[in-house]
Amino acid sequence: MLMLVTYDVNTETAAGKRRLRKVANVCIKYGIRAQNSVFECDVDASQYKLLKHDILEIIDPSADSVRFYNLGNHYSNKIEHFGTKPFKDPEAPLIY
Repeated sequence: MLMLVTYDVNTETAAGKRRLRKVANVCIKYGIRAQNSVFECDVDASQYKLLKHDILEIIDPSADSVRFYNLGNHYSNKIEHFGTKPFKDPEAPLIY
């Protein structure tokens, strides 16, 4: 299933900047960056639980926010893209 993960981490402090890097690094393990704080992650149910757990362990809920959007398995007709950074199919091979 395709999950869209979006986050906003408060970076006013050094700790916030560390949290931002950690959240991005977790997301990189599971998907591809669509925009600065937006990742498209093609995961199964158990991977999603790990992804969510890892991110929730990092963020500070009083200063940061994260959203998980489940686009499901039939996501191709739910995505429209315009402009730079072309859409990358998460199921396509990473090596060309």
